[in-house]
Amino acid sequence: MPNFKLELCYDGTRFNGWQRQGNTPNTIQGILERTLSDMLEQEVEVAASGRTDAGVHARRQVASFRAKTPLEPEAMLFALRQLLPGDIGVLSLTEAPPRFHARLNCKSKTYVYRIWNSAEPNVFERKYLTPVSEPLDLSAMRRAAKLLCGTHDFTSFHANKRFKRSAVRTITEIEIVRLGGEVQLRFTGDGFLYHMVRILTGTLLEVGLGQREPETMTAILEAKDRAAAGKTAPAKGLILWDVAY
Repeated sequence: MPNFKLELCYDGTRFNGWQRQGNTPNTIQGILERTLSDMLEQEVEVAASGRTDAGVHARRQVASFRAKTPLEPEAMLFALRQLLPGDIGVLSLTEAPPRFHARLNCKSKTYVYRIWNSAEPNVFERKYLTPVSEPLDLSAMRRAAKLLCGTHDFTSFHANKRFKRSAVRTITEIEIVRLGGEVQLRFTGDGFLYHMVRILTGTLLEVGLGQREPETMTAILEAKDRAAAGKTAPAKGLILWDVAY
């Protein structure tokens, strides 16, 4: 059966996350699967590079699905763009190699967390930025971020208590940059646990606000205890920025 690759972007504001759920039809995966199934007149299951939480956005998400259809990818792309709601966009749809799988073949992901670090209001982007009006010590945040890079057990930065598999992940880079009134935290790694980027962000914000010392990151990692880390930053500031294969 032919295999297809989708590249997507979406505004996650009104959705209950990526993953299909039995108690709500309002998920990205659920809407995509229903739309493709109706369009191709067969049951279609879609796999993504990874799940995004409720309220989290994606600049570039990658997904794959199998379907037997006479339609060319260009025709499916055109139809999907007409049928999907305006806050889910299909960037491309191509035929993929038979063994391609969006999640299993993914090598790394980059997430960007956007913070509005100014006393001035930012009315037009308020749905996509987390406001922090107090000054942030970016130098201290960068020192803390450096200690979080590498291969570690990130249990302290993981919100799922019932998770039984390994919490070891590799973060290759955490970049912290200021763009005018905005501060961006850019995380790249081989994979991220449930709420991991948001907990990392909340912890680094506490460092930036002087509530924690940068050097405490090592002790937080060693504790392997969610209570040792900082607050979970709000979903609306987080964007799945890119996926690498």
